[in-house]
Amino acid sequence: MAADRYHRQRIVPEIGAEGQEQLERSRVLVLGIGALGSLAADLLARAGVGQLRLVDRDIVELTNLQRQTLYAEADVDRPKAEAAALRLAAVNSSVRVEPVAKDFNARTCDKLLGGVDLVVDGTDNMETRLRLNDACLKLGIPWVYGGAIATNGMVLLVRPDGGPCFRCLVPQVPAAGSLPTCDTAGILNTVPAAIAGMQVTLGLQQLLGKAPPPKLYLFDVWTMEFQKLELKKRKDCRACVRREFEFLAAESEDIVASLCGRDAISLDPGGKKPVDMDSLSERLKRIGKVRSAGSVLLFETEGVALTVFPDGRALIRGTEDPDRAKALYAKYIGR
Repeated sequence: MAADRYHRQRIVPEIGAEGQEQLERSRVLVLGIGALGSLAADLLARAGVGQLRLVDRDIVELTNLQRQTLYAEADVDRPKAEAAALRLAAVNSSVRVEPVAKDFNARTCDKLLGGVDLVVDGTDNMETRLRLNDACLKLGIPWVYGGAIATNGMVLLVRPDGGPCFRCLVPQVPAAGSLPTCDTAGILNTVPAAIAGMQVTLGLQQLLGKAPPPKLYLFDVWTMEFQKLELKKRKDCRACVRREFEFLAAESEDIVASLCGRDAISLDPGGKKPVDMDSLSERLKRIGKVRSAGSVLLFETEGVALTVFPDGRALIRGTEDPDRAKALYAKYIGR
């Protein structure tokens, strides 16, 4: 008798044969393939979700390996989406995995969300989550928020059928520096595992039409304390009540974003033509150290490191000054 990959899952009463077939027809976007996203993507692939779209603007760094389980030392400096897709293809070749090394912003969100049944949040900043909340409400897509820091984390399933939504929990973008990051507060590597597991469980329930009413789940893995809180819809919520999707306002200029807790800038010039990577590499070799990692080029100069993606986007590490990042981009990339 042929082995059945999903036998142990199929005999769980909450899944069953019909549920497993439904999962195999499902399409899930994992936004951010860091600590939470890499674990969630791995669990979704092993659970047999038919299609996974992996979206991340970042590259693998050595410090990621403490908790981001899809990556190995050989992946350092490669785009996370590409490295994760290769790993998942080796885990479950029957799952269609689509890697997308792009920034999730007002110009790209509609296309990135196209055709998916669910989004699992693996992002690292509140503005992106509020933009995701707006986009999912607008397009009618459920999503699962997850946050992890130090020894604790939280999870919330957001459904587009009347709220409450994420903006009911976080009405405005918190002031810069007001929230801890993994770089300032640290993170125990078991926290993402616990929180991603909760996210995926809620996501599978949603895909199978068995999700509970929205609640905010909080868990401290060190003290083993668990809380389940009722989240009320704000009567004046600008997202789920008033449907004013301000975080989807289209940017006409370069999109510049500081990476959470990092001395780095992401710059997206919104170019419509791909970069000629071979020509760029030859040009940059005359003035600095250049090497490739997967589909990207890495260039070091003036005390910074530029990672250039084929679509023209770049990460500039070694500065938090947007104006300097733009100047360096114009000087060396020239688009």
